[in-house]
Amino acid sequence: MNNRRNQSNDRNSQGGNNRGKGGNRGNASSKPSSGKGKPTFGGKPSEDGKKSFGPKKPFNKQGEKPFVKRLKKAPVDDGTIRLNKYVANAGIASRREADELIKTGIVTVNGQVITEMGYKVQPEDEVRFDGRKISSEKNVYFVLNKPKGFISTSKDEKDRKTVMDLMANATTARIFPVGRLDRQTTGVLLFTNDGYLTKKLTHPSHDIKKIYHVTLDKKLTANDLADIKKGVRLIPEGIAVVDAISFIEGRPKNEVGVELHIGWNRVVRRIFQEKGYEVEALDRVSFAGLTKKTLQRGEYRKLTELEVNFLKML
Repeated sequence: MNNRRNQSNDRNSQGGNNRGKGGNRGNASSKPSSGKGKPTFGGKPSEDGKKSFGPKKPFNKQGEKPFVKRLKKAPVDDGTIRLNKYVANAGIASRREADELIKTGIVTVNGQVITEMGYKVQPEDEVRFDGRKISSEKNVYFVLNKPKGFISTSKDEKDRKTVMDLMANATTARIFPVGRLDRQTTGVLLFTNDGYLTKKLTHPSHDIKKIYHVTLDKKLTANDLADIKKGVRLIPEGIAVVDAISFIEGRPKNEVGVELHIGWNRVVRRIFQEKGYEVEALDRVSFAGLTKKTLQRGEYRKLTELEVNFLKML
């Protein structure tokens, strides 16, 4: 009897152990089997085991349209221009400097002093800086290697060729020659629509240097060269003083270089005529530091920004 009870207890004990083992296997199968033990939510896990949810979708409330970035409309061109830009375009100063000049009351529009920042100029308005009328047209600058046979004017009553014929395709701006070279003189000639700079470069008080290569009909004597250095009286202006004169190295004695700043009419030719010489060829090789290097006769080029800034500092 006791033996039967013991066998029954052994079977119950083994059955219980088997049930326990079965329970453990069931629990093991319920654990996640991928990654580091984190659920995948039906998506593909990344290499580090984290869920990759894909690109984000824009969030919008129910019934709302998706957000679309609107581009700003381009400003309407009504023909007006800010006063500081107007002054800057005239070549007087930068925009920032123009603001300071406007504050001083030196700029007028239609005769009225304007000190208001952001004031807009109408196309028909007359703007003056320090009493002088100015234009907002953007300034341009060119240098020409002038050939013979062209007059340094914008128009000629006798319908002769002018330097403007050579510059016809250079720009749409209204440019003019700075100073003059007579019809038979060749070399450097500056063109611009910058009236302020033109006045500066042509006024005698600024001592703008010009250098000429002069070819005479005969050899220049040492005595005459010395006399020209001292100054030659010309009527009606007075004593024509040159800054420098010398023979050109490696050239015949009838070729000389002359540097001067006076701008009298035909002054170089008249100096030598006064000493008994005729000028057969006259070539301006430099004007205010500008040269005709790389330019063939009749060719022109735009000035570089560095050259323009240099001229404005003279």
